[in-house]
Amino acid sequence: MNWIVAKKNLSENIVKLEIQASEIAMVRKPGHHVIVKIDKMSEPFPMVISQVNKNKGTITLFVHKMGVIHQRLSTLVVGDELFEVSGPYGYAIKIDKVGTVVCAAGGVGIAPLYPVVEALKEAGNKVITVLAARSSDLLILEDEIRRVSDEVVIMTDDGSRGKKGLVTDGMQAIFNREKVVQVVTFGSARMIKHTTLLTHMYNIPLTATLYSMKVDNAGINGIYRVSVCGNSKYICVDGIDFNAFYPDFDTMIKRMESRLSKESVGNQNYSLHQVI
Repeated sequence: MNWIVAKKNLSENIVKLEIQASEIAMVRKPGHHVIVKIDKMSEPFPMVISQVNKNKGTITLFVHKMGVIHQRLSTLVVGDELFEVSGPYGYAIKIDKVGTVVCAAGGVGIAPLYPVVEALKEAGNKVITVLAARSSDLLILEDEIRRVSDEVVIMTDDGSRGKKGLVTDGMQAIFNREKVVQVVTFGSARMIKHTTLLTHMYNIPLTATLYSMKVDNAGINGIYRVSVCGNSKYICVDGIDFNAFYPDFDTMIKRMESRLSKESVGNQNYSLHQVI
């Protein structure tokens, strides 16, 4: 039984859901995701597990209301039951003690970043975390991430919190003063592309977690295919973590934009249905 046991609206577009899923909570590792089905007829979709509570047997998901399915999920309330929450799926992120690590995320990418930051710190690394968003109201988990980071840098597009600028601005300032041996990033394909260019300039290994491009765990949907060194890889099967110097980001972004265009139409239909 996958009941919603707690819900919190963090902003106009982000909702935090705590869901009963004891078996998943016991075995989840950083980077794992689940497949969610709201009801019997709905499309399954992936969500990265942000937090777990093994004592309560719950997992925490952050819902960004960017598509019709996520809009539906965000309307559920405490006591509602999801038809299916299966997993965990994917390959857990490799965690080693390597030295100084920069973890960077933008917007809703902060949610899946949290367990990675926590695990890297527990492994004995110095962890500097860069959190970025368009504005302060889109920043989440700041207090939690501060507790497991040696330093947190906040960047906002409009300067409403922290420093004004992009996630790459915050990262570059760190690279100029620290010997960074690894970077891990979560976020949009465009953000990861620019992060890749920056880390390549500094010759720092970058692991890009393309969680936003998973869907079915079987590689059936071609939208979630990415070209790596000229070979097709399926993010839901071969990922979600890739050496970011190799994927073809431009083609991947086009596929994502095609997907989002369809989601936009779905949003319009969803809004009309709600009004009617």
